[in-house]
Formats: sequence, C-alpha cells, structure tokens
Amino acid sequence: FDSLHVRRCATLDALLDACDVLTVHTPLTDETHGMIGPEQIARLKPGAVVANLARGGIVDEPALAAALHTGHLRGATVDAYVREPLKGDHPLLHAPHILLTPHIGASTAEAQRNVAVDVCAAVRDALLNNEYSRSLNVAEAGGDWQALQPVMLLVRRIAAVARALLADRGARAISSVTVRLGAELAPGRGPLLAAAALGALEGVVERERLNIINARAVARSRGIELVYAEAGVPPHARAVEVRLAADGQEIRVGGVAALDAPPRLTRIGDFHVDVAPRGTLLVLSNRDVPGVIGHVGTALGNAGVNIAEYHQARLAQGAEALAVVSIDDAVSDEVRHALLALPDVHAATLVRFGGDA
Repeated sequence: FDSLHVRRCATLDALLDACDVLTVHTPLTDETHGMIGPEQIARLKPGAVVANLARGGIVDEPALAAALHTGHLRGATVDAYVREPLKGDHPLLHAPHILLTPHIGASTAEAQRNVAVDVCAAVRDALLNNEYSRSLNVAEAGGDWQALQPVMLLVRRIAAVARALLADRGARAISSVTVRLGAELAPGRGPLLAAAALGALEGVVERERLNIINARAVARSRGIELVYAEAGVPPHARAVEVRLAADGQEIRVGGVAALDAPPRLTRIGDFHVDVAPRGTLLVLSNRDVPGVIGHVGTALGNAGVNIAEYHQARLAQGAEALAVVSIDDAVSDEVRHALLALPDVHAATLVRFGGDA
C-alpha cells in the first residue's frame, strides 16, 4: 500500500470519515448487503460523492436518493441496481446530480472488439518489445513508462555486469541488490529496482521464466534483499548505481542515461569508465604498465575479434588498472584464457548482452 501512496483504513467508519469520494468494489454477499446504508451515508463528509459500480444492494438506493435531494451528497453514479432494469418510479431516476448507466458490463459488440484489440496489442508489446506498461501487476512506474525504458535496460545491463564480475571471483550466491538513482530517476525506483533484480538473476536462476513483472518476487523467494538507497545518491541527475553483494563480496557498477545521448557505463568499483553497455564486453584487471593494451589488442586480433571501444582506467600510475573493451564478435573461452595468460592481465570477465538484456 505504501509503495502506491495508498493509506489503508482499519475500519469502514474510519474510511467514511476520511474520504471525499466513496467507490464500492465488492461482490454482493450476506456481509456486504446494505453495507452502505443511511447511517453510513450520513457519516460521509458533506459534499462527498458516492459511486456504486459493483452490485446492486450494497448501497441503499432510497437512502442515496434522499442524500442527493437534501444536498448532503454532491453527486453519485450507479451502474448496478437491486432490480434491473429500473422502473419509472425508482427514486434514483428522480434524484438530482446523479449519473445512471445500464448494467451491461461492456457487453456490446463494439466494446468486446475494442477490448480484444487492446489485449492483443498489450500481449504483443510484452512479448516482442518488453513493454509492460499495460500490465496490471507491473511495478509502479511513477512516470512516463516509455521514457523509462532505456533506463530500465541500462540498469538491467549494469546489474548483469556486476553479477558477472562477482561470479568470476567465485561469489555466486547473491544476498542483496541495492539501487541508487539520481534525482530525475528517483520517481521510477519501482521498475528500476525490478530491472536490477532481473539483471542480477539472469543466468543464475534456472527453470523459471524471468521478466520485469516477476523479477522482484523471484529474488525475494531466493532470500535476496532488494534495497532502494536514498543516501549517497549519484550527483548526476540521471545516474544509476547498482551494488551487488554475494558470498561476503560486494561490487558496485554505475552508468548514466542522458536524455541527449545513448546510455553509458561509467563506473566499475572505484574506476571511472565510459563505454556503451551493448553487444559483448570484456572487463580486464591488469597492471598499469606499457604494452598491456597492445598485447590485449594483438590477442584479440589474432582471434579475429574486432574492438569497438577500449577504455582503460587507473587509480594511480603503475597501480592496478581496469579496462572495459567493447567487441564486435563473440569470444570463445580459448580467447579468454589467452588473455589471462598475458603476464600483466590478472582477470578477464566476459559479459554478453542479448538483444533485450
């Protein structure tokens, strides 16, 4: 409830005292018959509005009409009635400020056709475009879903990089996923946290179909803590940071989803980088000495692998360095082992992104 900015009332009376518009969403049962009667309507604020689009008999119809005539209620709308269709002497037909609609449940040929088209379009978008904005149980976007799509993809890929780096260190049992967002992206934390969970779990979870809808539930079912951290947010308004913890180890990876440029991978641990997270990436840990870049390029060239981008970062001259290499071609395990055999290369992590990952 809190994530949807909804306040839950403990009793019906507390709800009646607080609301300006009362809407009914319940089946007609022995318990709900007459649930909104004269006493409950009188308890509503003066000028409140009542809408019964559920079942006839839940709201007392004569009491509703009387409250409209006295002006206690500003208005009402009713779609379901005790007896249908209404007869000419029914009190609601003569009440002021009321909208009455026939209880047909949208069961017209035109409505059914339009609903069918909408459902097919939503399924198409979900399966082909990974676009879930019309899903009922998707994480609350809190903003323009279409505008959020490239950020979600960036977060998913950042989490995938972090997961691959931890796995190469022997840390595979993820215990927590923490997301930090720049100020402009904070309203979309729900789906972005789901995207981080999705990226962290891909390639780890087997036999389960993962998507943006179920990623958070799957993560929690595996004991993974999902955290949105408000402290220590990135300074860039459209920056994202994902921190994964596994088997006592931790790594953070960051990126920026600028409005006027493609998303970029900008940070791995304490190293600042600048590479597009797409296709295939090689993340190398090496000594900051002359010749390393040439040796890496030669090894990849001998294997017929073309380099699209090469970014080398260091914290201090001659110290440990990190390189992120974007390559155009798939790399076999043999090529990776050849890189690890170079005297100054200490680690080589391969990250392959799919068409939507």
